[in-house]
Amino acid sequence: MARTVHPAGPRHADDAPGAASLFRPRDVNVLDPAIWPVSADRVDGVVTLGGVAVTDLVAEHGSPTFFLDEDDLRSRARDWAAHDVDVYYAGKAFLCTALARWLADEGLGLDVCTGGELAVARAAGFPAERLEFHGNNKSTAELRRAVAAGVGQVIVDSFDEIDRLAAVAAEAGVRQRVLIRVTVGVEAHTHEFIATAHEDQKFGFSLRDGAAARAAEAVLAHESLELVGLHSHIGSQIFETSGFEIAAHRVIGLAAALRDRHGVELDEINLGGGLGIAYVSGDDPETPKQTLERLIGIVEVECATVGLRVPRIAVEPGRAIVGPSAITVYEVGTVKPVTLDGGTERVYVSVDGGMSDNIRTALYDAAYTCVLANRRSEVEPILCRIVGKHCESGDIVVRDAWLPGDLRPGDLLAVAATGAYCRSMASNYNHVPRPPVVAVRGGVSTVIVRRETEEDLLRLDPGFTDPGVHRV
Repeated sequence: MARTVHPAGPRHADDAPGAASLFRPRDVNVLDPAIWPVSADRVDGVVTLGGVAVTDLVAEHGSPTFFLDEDDLRSRARDWAAHDVDVYYAGKAFLCTALARWLADEGLGLDVCTGGELAVARAAGFPAERLEFHGNNKSTAELRRAVAAGVGQVIVDSFDEIDRLAAVAAEAGVRQRVLIRVTVGVEAHTHEFIATAHEDQKFGFSLRDGAAARAAEAVLAHESLELVGLHSHIGSQIFETSGFEIAAHRVIGLAAALRDRHGVELDEINLGGGLGIAYVSGDDPETPKQTLERLIGIVEVECATVGLRVPRIAVEPGRAIVGPSAITVYEVGTVKPVTLDGGTERVYVSVDGGMSDNIRTALYDAAYTCVLANRRSEVEPILCRIVGKHCESGDIVVRDAWLPGDLRPGDLLAVAATGAYCRSMASNYNHVPRPPVVAVRGGVSTVIVRRETEEDLLRLDPGFTDPGVHRV
């Protein structure tokens, strides 16, 4: 599988850009279909989405804005749902009521991990029995809300939570379905801060020290809880299934031990999410069909080895569904050439957003694809760094992007594959209001998350006593 490695090495943020010329594209106007939403195109030089020119979209909705191709997202959801597995969309990637309704329409389940995400799901009328409730520190109040709502299952993450949930379920007079989150000791090939199955981390019960087995026994000891399965999650932005093979081997080994010791055959094995998407040319994630066929085959082989009935298999794709479906469009404010040591030049292009709407570049050193969106240009490309408007030197949107040499203030830039973990991790740093999310379908655009205003920010400030005076 392809891996994205910068030719200048891990310190390329500090180095001159010369070596990056290895990645210089033949035509900076081309939209790679592996990266951009299915409806993305150029018409008369202007990037279009859902049949609408981004120039018209920005004229109506402003910038920066996340534009989401609804047909693209629904198609990806259907691709995941078209197999004999239970699919729970990971709401942490991006969630709003409109999206939750689309997922319900397409037959998916929904994974939520806080009371806020649960509130969005309930406001959307999402079927409670198709909800699973995650999280490493669920409060008693959150558990009460989940149980009262009738969520299909709770993934428990600590012995304290098992006791809390058992008490809440007993108080409500229900028997709550439960999965144990198992830390399987598998670290997927991903960034250190998004690898979630090695031992030294906050999630789950370790297999190595026997905590996972003890957690299962603790659940079985409570009449108000029903142990229905085991859960594992090995990381994010994963391009291959070898890590899942080891994880499944270990989880199913635990399931066999629970059968032998307690006579319990579990109904479900949830292998989590973390499946990657293409951010730059050369990234080559598997299709949902390829991934799910491999996962089903892995579980079947492991179950046959220990003589277990094959349980239901569940997965939690979030990024893989919403990530490729959205783009972010910014307006260029300044174009600033900077001469580096040795006489080389880096061009800093400042846009009207930044780390407040996409923290992933600063947090994970994430790479993105960016194009000039409001016109086509045949001018020789230059290597640029797309930066935001925030008071941080690490406020970088795209570290290295080839853009036409005639780039100027007022141009629009489109950044691909920003549907996951951009709006959902957005902040109000420097008191910048968060951008809207606008769905586009069949030539029509619809706001599904409105743009924040300065009045929204001031409304949270008790010192703001006269909105009429301060309204902009």
